[in-house]
Amino acid sequence: MSPYFFIFSIIISLALTLVNGDAGLIQKTCKTTKYYDLCVSSLKSDPTSANSDTKGLAMIMVGVGMANATATSTLLSSQLLTTKNDTIMRKVLKECSDKYAHAADALQASVQDFDSELYDYVYMHIMAAADYPNACHNAFRRYPRLVYPQQIARREDGLKHICDVVLGIVDHLAS
Repeated sequence: MSPYFFIFSIIISLALTLVNGDAGLIQKTCKTTKYYDLCVSSLKSDPTSANSDTKGLAMIMVGVGMANATATSTLLSSQLLTTKNDTIMRKVLKECSDKYAHAADALQASVQDFDSELYDYVYMHIMAAADYPNACHNAFRRYPRLVYPQQIARREDGLKHICDVVLGIVDHLAS
């Protein structure tokens, strides 16, 4: 066996480890959550997971949640431009955009509490972030003629699932 093949094998092995993260820690951590597949795929897709401990993995998931909430808020804001003549729909879209922005803020607030290992406060912020989409859904329910968009329903479920993953990791950290 040539020395080049040996060196090449080591480089490939290291590269796979960096791309896939610490698969053992990720799998062990994700087994403590309700949405194992979501947890594993989210963490493995983030290159910083390779050097993260359990708290770091939770922080990565918080970042995934913040990205989801921010993107949804932005999407809802952009839809305001296409509903100029429907004041009720504009009002509801604005309210929903604000709620998703608040969800992102709640997730951001959890970061400082993670740093201080104040897991009760982390839990509170994550629960709030998971609940803000309910206010959006309820805003649509107040007006029977409005249909809750499937795209927003999917994003709502996504954010709730992400928050559930974070809460599972927090439960593991706090125990």
